Amino acid sequence: MDEAIINYIRKQHNLLVGAATAERIKKEIGTAMPPENGEGQRMFIKGRDLVNGLPNEIEITEMQIWESLSEPVTAVVDGVRFALENTPPELSADIVDKGIIMTGGGSLLSRLDELLRIKTGLPVKRAEDPLLCVALGTGKTLEELKVMGSVLLRSY
Repeated sequence: MDEAIINYIRKQHNLLVGAATAERIKKEIGTAMPPENGEGQRMFIKGRDLVNGLPNEIEITEMQIWESLSEPVTAVVDGVRFALENTPPELSADIVDKGIIMTGGGSLLSRLDELLRIKTGLPVKRAEDPLLCVALGTGKTLEELKVMGSVLLRSY
């Protein structure tokens, strides 16, 4: 997503911005769906003008960032749909009942949950701590494996 923002700004505004700026843009005005009020929020960003090589500042809009993110967001939606289409029926029943829980940094993109809800027809929500929940869950699983391993070894 950050790379898509960098490329869009370079192509549309002849401005080179770095990964940190792209990340900040994504967090502040990035969205998975077009803004409801025209151009949406605005922000000023700084980078290097590719025409004259000098530092420059431009204003970008939420609508522009939505445009820049449309391809990676579509890839995410398509990936979710593919996974759901290939899910065993027993697990599908649980997903219909409990919905989809989004994890990771990408889940923080504004309105991604809403878009997935529309595209899948399923309940979608963001995990309580999307940046850490996978790591914490993996740690808990490893602890359980240690306990289960000890139990299994004693039973043989």
